[in-house]
Amino acid sequence: VQLQASGGGLVQPGGSLRLSCAVSTMFSIKDMGWYRQAPGKERELVARISSGDSRNYADSVRGRFTISKDGAKNTLYLQMNNLQPEDTAVYYCNIRAGLMYVNYWGQGTQVTVSS
Repeated sequence: VQLQASGGGLVQPGGSLRLSCAVSTMFSIKDMGWYRQAPGKERELVARISSGDSRNYADSVRGRFTISKDGAKNTLYLQMNNLQPEDTAVYYCNIRAGLMYVNYWGQGTQVTVSS
């Protein structure tokens, strides 16, 4: 399984970005998510969506970020609104697939929020 993340960039506080993650196959995917890692910090879960479309968000992004997927396009999205400097990080898409929930990671896309 291959994942290709895109959509990062530089945005001012209060701005918006939409991240995309193209997945080579949606077969046997259990759930999909976005993680982020800021300099000097551990990677953290931002949002996750299950095969049944159940969504979970980190408290820090709830109400500002929306995770979604398009099965026809094999793509995972993260709509990020009202971005703040503390959202600055490398964002990674992740899927868990198969009976053993094997993890697969995209290459990461940089999001920088700065005036």
